Amino acid sequence: MRRPAARSASAHLVAGALVAALAATGHAQDSFPGGKPIELTVLFPAGTSADVTARVLADGMSKQLNTNVLVVNRPGAGGAVGYKYAAAQSANGHHLVWNSNSVSTTFHTGMMAIDYRAFAPVARVLVETPLLVVKNDAPWKDLRELIAYAKTNPGKLTVGNSGAGSHTHFSAVMLFKGANVDVIDVPFGAAAVVPSLLGGHVNSAMQLPGALASLVRGGNVRVLAALSAKRDPAFPDVATASEQGVNVVADAWRGIAVPKGAAPAVIAKLEDAIRKTTASAEFAKACENLSVAPAFLPAADFGRLIAKEDGDLAVIIQALGLKKSAN
Repeated sequence: MRRPAARSASAHLVAGALVAALAATGHAQDSFPGGKPIELTVLFPAGTSADVTARVLADGMSKQLNTNVLVVNRPGAGGAVGYKYAAAQSANGHHLVWNSNSVSTTFHTGMMAIDYRAFAPVARVLVETPLLVVKNDAPWKDLRELIAYAKTNPGKLTVGNSGAGSHTHFSAVMLFKGANVDVIDVPFGAAAVVPSLLGGHVNSAMQLPGALASLVRGGNVRVLAALSAKRDPAFPDVATASEQGVNVVADAWRGIAVPKGAAPAVIAKLEDAIRKTTASAEFAKACENLSVAPAFLPAADFGRLIAKEDGDLAVIIQALGLKKSAN
């Protein structure tokens, strides 16, 4: 009888250890993310460069956090639709927004009443360079030639962009106002810009590299200028606007933010997952394919960047006569 008793005691000890281990595991999971899916709001339609890079990031974060990070596209009003939705969600780390410079341009141009302070920054992920492009058979070889045409043909040059209040719209306005020429801005929407350019519906377009890289490589479009502080490594032969006499810089960044009020520990875990994802070979390769650059910044530095840029953009938008308040 003693042996069964001993075996029974051992069995109880093993069972107890298993229960304790499972309880500890469950507790760790419950802290964050606890098995609950995370929703990532993307401000543009599926298939756009913003969407593709967001999905690559979401896949990497899913692996790091051991839970599903689900991309949900909420396009419209230059990002305002997605920002408003995200800002209204619970600040528990399960609702993210794929934010960008548009959080400031959309606010200062009156597209929405909330500004960057409605969100807590988590991390900057990458940087993209706005590019001015024309069809490859267009007569203009560089920005100077296009500006010369616009000056002798006021109001005839049409420039497509991703939508009213979008970063590409704002970049185009900055560029041509800086060149002191009149053009017609055509806010097609992100998915329609490039097809409209190729179809001859506009003379030119302002877009981000992800929507253009394959077309540039295929010889379908020609890049006339990059709106970056220095030449984009993906397009080393393309002169910046500043190099061509128009001192305009409009680099676009993308990152992750959460509704204001998220716990520091939640932000720290999300930030760490993003840091590890952006450092991976898979993410670097995906960015290379889209001609964008990984550019991780932690939450504190990212927050300072957003605040400084918001102030700078407010001044520029006011000077350009684009400053409005949401109704």
